[in-house]
Amino acid sequence: MDELPLDQVRTLLAVVDEGTFDAAAAALHVTPSAVSQRVKALEQRIGRVLLIRTKPVRPTPSGQVVARFARQLARLERDARAELGIATEQGPVRVPIAVNADSLATWFLPALTRVPQDPPVCFELHREDESHTTELLREGQVMAAVTSSPDPVAGCTARRLGLARYLPVASPEFRARHLTEPLERALADAPVIVFDRRDDLQDAFIRALTGRRTGAGRTRHHVPTSEGFCDAVAAGLGWGLVPEPQAASLVRSGALDLLFPDRPMDVPLYWQQWKLDSPALAAVAEAVIATAAEALHGSS
Repeated sequence: MDELPLDQVRTLLAVVDEGTFDAAAAALHVTPSAVSQRVKALEQRIGRVLLIRTKPVRPTPSGQVVARFARQLARLERDARAELGIATEQGPVRVPIAVNADSLATWFLPALTRVPQDPPVCFELHREDESHTTELLREGQVMAAVTSSPDPVAGCTARRLGLARYLPVASPEFRARHLTEPLERALADAPVIVFDRRDDLQDAFIRALTGRRTGAGRTRHHVPTSEGFCDAVAAGLGWGLVPEPQAASLVRSGALDLLFPDRPMDVPLYWQQWKLDSPALAAVAEAVIATAAEALHGSS
């Protein structure tokens, strides 16, 4: 195998994006049979299964590599056309990014306002936990991600952004009702707010605080939005680790009590992006890194 036929590569990406062979055929203005033949030919050429034929279609690990290559190829082609002054009907430059909910609710959107809009850039944000955003990079669904992993995904670079600081807080009423002395033991057993079932930030805090293995309490309220999480803590449903930018004003006003002033929880964040010479992606990275340096702790 000396090359990957571009029409077959682009067809595979269309199937991944559209979800079915019929939808891909409509998007490419060809017959479903032609789509199927191209994908089969590509699989035979590579010698690996690239798609799991479910509804919607899912790429195998090898298919993810090819899909990522196809997206990078499309990005390079578009940037080259723009530099050559060749007209395009594709509209604004699309930059898909994976970002965690707390960054999105605090410092990330102001970063995007710094990105020059000449030529226009269209952001497609995918909200995902910072420990899982690299999965979207690996699958080729996004060009860049805010992540807690310093280890670059294959074909990507990683740069440290800084530390996202979380404060352990509860409402005064919740503290009076549930958090008797000793505070460490009471907090470990008290009702707690978590983002979702993959959120173990509160568990990690309790393990570090008490040395016990089991983490936070059994009564766990799942609130899967950053703003809703903060509101749930302020309403007294449970205690939680709230991003410092959201918690600070509520602590100052007395709406929340800071439980351990000397024990914040810091989560390192990194910016990972494709190794791609794309002016649009470079402009986004510059804006994100500059804003992170102002908003996060310990930024380089």
